[in-house]
Amino acid sequence: MEAKDALDGLSALAHETRLSVFRALVTAGADGLAAGEIAEGLSVLPNTLSAHLAQLSRAGLVSATREGRSIRYRADYARIEALVGFLIRDCCGGRPEVCAPLAALAAECVACAADNASA
Repeated sequence: MEAKDALDGLSALAHETRLSVFRALVTAGADGLAAGEIAEGLSVLPNTLSAHLAQLSRAGLVSATREGRSIRYRADYARIEALVGFLIRDCCGGRPEVCAPLAALAAECVACAADNASA
């Protein structure tokens, strides 16, 4: 990921509502959420939500597919991985103890994914 792409992603997330929308989509998983579900769940007006989703889409953090009369949004996990990777690349500078908390967080995510897969 290039620095400009990382800045676009971080800029898109630098708003309380957009961050909430993004987190809801990440939590929803591969099925994503219809725009109406997002608006209702976060108590956001549909036209306001549309503007926020457009910015997240332009940053490549979410994708959209039309399903009849509604649009379903999904988090782009590959893009999220690229953004997080960009942020932590070379984080430890040869000192693994610096990145130990990040490794522990990643291990929690792996455990969560394994728990969800077996459920």
